[in-house]
Amino acid sequence: MSGRLCRRLLRLGCPASSAGGWSRLSGGGLNGTGPPGTGRSGLSGGGRMNVFSREMKQRQKDWAAQLQDSQQYDYLRQEVGSRVADRVYDIARCVPQEVVERFCLTDVSQQSLRRRRPSEIPTHCVLADEEFLPFKENTFDLVVSSLALHWINDLPGALRQIHQVLKPDGVFIGAMVGGETLYELRCSLQLAETEREGGFSPHISPYTAVTDLGNLLGQAGFNMLTVDIDDIQVHYPGIMEVMTDLQGMGESNCAWNRKSLLHRDTILAAAAIYKEMYGSEDGSIPATFEILYMIGWKPHESQAKPAKRGSATASFGDLSKTGQPSCTDQP
Repeated sequence: MSGRLCRRLLRLGCPASSAGGWSRLSGGGLNGTGPPGTGRSGLSGGGRMNVFSREMKQRQKDWAAQLQDSQQYDYLRQEVGSRVADRVYDIARCVPQEVVERFCLTDVSQQSLRRRRPSEIPTHCVLADEEFLPFKENTFDLVVSSLALHWINDLPGALRQIHQVLKPDGVFIGAMVGGETLYELRCSLQLAETEREGGFSPHISPYTAVTDLGNLLGQAGFNMLTVDIDDIQVHYPGIMEVMTDLQGMGESNCAWNRKSLLHRDTILAAAAIYKEMYGSEDGSIPATFEILYMIGWKPHESQAKPAKRGSATASFGDLSKTGQPSCTDQP
């Protein structure tokens, strides 16, 4: 799918950063630690290799949801949500009932659940980690996930759980951040850190590649798969606005190997590199979000199945003979 622009008006005159001073900045957004006052925890036990701290992600989302102006940071989530909704409407048989009986909202953040908008449809809010869904097997006709799966440690396991809670012939529709997200910010920070500090640390969280997503869905048990990509580009006045807004979205980096602080000189160098390499003619800088969309169905006997191997009655070689005169047409 071709990329579409989601332009944001430049917020001129806004403070450079909502957290910390210029001497040592807390790296906001997908490249930093998140809200002020959130320290780093030790590695989780149980012998399981975790990339992200789920406890840190919960604190980041709680902090962002309690901001007085939290709604102004919802523009990316609303845009992606509308595109996910379009995919729901495109599937005529995803909900067998003429009327939706109930919604069930889940989130790891209690504050985010409290921010939900009123709905005429009965809605149940469930505080739960997306890695451990507290629902019985064959419960839902439709499961939708928008911008949550990129913080999951065990993505294959999460997809298997989603498959399990779906009813037969149920459908899963999801959207998650892809591997090319914020490549402008990543490159600028790496070049600035290498120049100023003699090396660089990972400031952008690792993401799933689109080439892996289809395999993961298939391994989880889904069929009739659809995977596509969409780029959303947002324009900002400068690098500080990028980092501040990402922090306000609750999208701060929660990887265990993140670097907590960015030095003033490094930030200034990264800002200059960002504008030089990617700046627009109007003085703004773009931030690109690669969004991966996925659709998968839980198998059911009523679904169309591929024909058995060898059951074809025509050959591709016969197509080249179409429209050619036969030998019997000789005068």
